[in-house]
Amino acid sequence: MAVLVTGGAGYIGSHMVLALLDAGEEVVVLDRLSTGFRWAVPDAARFYLGDVGDRTLVARILAENDVDAILHFAGSIVVPQSVLHPLDYYENNTAKTALLAAMAIEAGIRHFVFSSTAAVYGDVPDGVPVAESAATLPKNPYGQSKLMAEQMLRDASAAHDFRYVALRYFNVAGADPKGRAGLSTEGATHLIKIACEAALGARSRVDIYGTDYPTPDGTGIRDYIHVSDLVEAHLSALAYLRRGGPPQVANCGYGRGYSVLDVLNAVMRLEGRPFDIHYAPRRPGDAASVVADSTRARRLFGWMPRHDDLDQIVATALAWERRLISRPVGGLRVLHGRLAANF
Repeated sequence: MAVLVTGGAGYIGSHMVLALLDAGEEVVVLDRLSTGFRWAVPDAARFYLGDVGDRTLVARILAENDVDAILHFAGSIVVPQSVLHPLDYYENNTAKTALLAAMAIEAGIRHFVFSSTAAVYGDVPDGVPVAESAATLPKNPYGQSKLMAEQMLRDASAAHDFRYVALRYFNVAGADPKGRAGLSTEGATHLIKIACEAALGARSRVDIYGTDYPTPDGTGIRDYIHVSDLVEAHLSALAYLRRGGPPQVANCGYGRGYSVLDVLNAVMRLEGRPFDIHYAPRRPGDAASVVADSTRARRLFGWMPRHDDLDQIVATALAWERRLISRPVGGLRVLHGRLAANF
């Protein structure tokens, strides 16, 4: 039996592929390489180039491989972009998820793990861990597109022999501790990657938006989860479904957060090199503190995070960033923060 990973050449998807192969699974990857990289997919996985919305291609993949589960990472994730191009997000994140789920049901595939987001919650109470029972009131098309996909999966599961887990990610960061994968996308907006680039000279400065929040140092607090722990949550969710578990929605975070300044200070301390910081006003809609209540994932799936440490997250991110900057990775190199072909 094989596991189909959509978006398996991207940041989280490539780590998922590695974890599945490490666990002895047969892996099939579908990715259109809009933000992912072909070199990020190991040779041990079978790779198909294309879009998850291509019905003919998906049908061929399911016909050529004995797929018993789908881990669906493919989609669009940049919040400001979703505001400018909302219909693209509803197509990529909502309509294509509906198509993939329909084809899974038609093919008799019963297990589906969906990449969702904490953005489905919208505004949250500052400093209070967010549980899955919290109101879902997305503030942008990105969060709304993911919530709509969750609702479609719920309804499909009620109507068919089809079970799913939707995992709501908080702030994913870090890289594979073995140095096999990391966040390589040019122009990524993740704070830890931005700070690592600045510490290594690939970025001129780091902007902090808001220093007057009701937090210990005045900067926003977020729940950062190591990407390896996140993919372990997917493995645990898949095992749960294979045991016959009913549909679930679960948060993926550690239940504690770090401020922007905590992150920047950790990067500078571990790299031993300061960088310029620019202080700017708050951005509209940013909460002071967003932290997950991940009790459900731990209790139902038996998920046990192993990398719940800011220094460990930062150290793996720095190691990957050094690799991108200092030497070719799969035919690519980074020059002053920009990816370039290595001919």
